[in-house]
Amino acid sequence: MADGSSAVRWEALVATMLAEGSATYGNEGGARRAFGSTSLKTDGKIFAMLVKDRLVVKLPARRVEELVAEGIGERFDPGHGRIQKEWLSVRGDDTGEWHALATEAEAFVASRAR
Repeated sequence: MADGSSAVRWEALVATMLAEGSATYGNEGGARRAFGSTSLKTDGKIFAMLVKDRLVVKLPARRVEELVAEGIGERFDPGHGRIQKEWLSVRGDDTGEWHALATEAEAFVASRAR
């Protein structure tokens, strides 16, 4: 179910993730435009971003495979032809699904940073 534009959903997700925990957004200490400047991070590592109006999240490769098989999304291709095994580009536009996947991605990335 659609519930607004991708940019509006993304802004709402960012606000929720920042309010809920230890997530950070963008480049701390500067407004420069660079990779990661518009991404959600935990411990300085990106776990979610909006790319071409789609939510992209970092999850274990096996989990990405499961979600691809379920039709939730596809493996992320950043544009250089090398599919990323641990990144999922989400097909849906449901705010609840975005939040659940971003929360799962934040936990995954945080666990790897330890």
